[in-house]
Amino acid sequence: MSNPSSKSGPRTVRDYIRTIADFPHDGILFRDVTTLFADPRGFRMCVDQLLAPYAGMRIDKVVGLEARGFILGGAVAHQLSTGFVPIRKQGKLPGQTISQAYTLEYGEAVVEVHDDAMAPGETVLLVDDLLATGGTAEAGIRLIERLGAQVIGCAFVVDLPDLGGRKRLEALGMDVHALCAFDGL
Repeated sequence: MSNPSSKSGPRTVRDYIRTIADFPHDGILFRDVTTLFADPRGFRMCVDQLLAPYAGMRIDKVVGLEARGFILGGAVAHQLSTGFVPIRKQGKLPGQTISQAYTLEYGEAVVEVHDDAMAPGETVLLVDDLLATGGTAEAGIRLIERLGAQVIGCAFVVDLPDLGGRKRLEALGMDVHALCAFDGL
């Protein structure tokens, strides 16, 4: 891949994302957002575009899904002058937590959030880098709702529409915002 900064002309977030073939398994095209994060213009554009649809809305907390969602969610929360809450893999948070299991392609995983991270009635924006099947995002939504908070939107950098995550989240009544999409796996 060429250096995104060396390209001329109009730039989109998608232009900053590198594709790596056969990672983590043969046949997978991995959409690597670290190249986006590394470029100051690209990262700024990304954060601005993630929060743009929610400008003027009351947002009490931004929730980021492990791990790249922490980077994005922290930056979005900073721009909105609101709190940030991480949803982590099981066993990574030090305080009292609630857990939510979800299904992966091969097996099951569990995510957790501190049981005092959000208050009933708070409005929350869920942020992550990539929407694939929607399993992790749905687990995050379930945790947020169990704490009595309301998800006002789910913002992603990349949508992989062939994997059905957007439809899954929209079926839950979620507003889904993605900056770009890539076909295939």
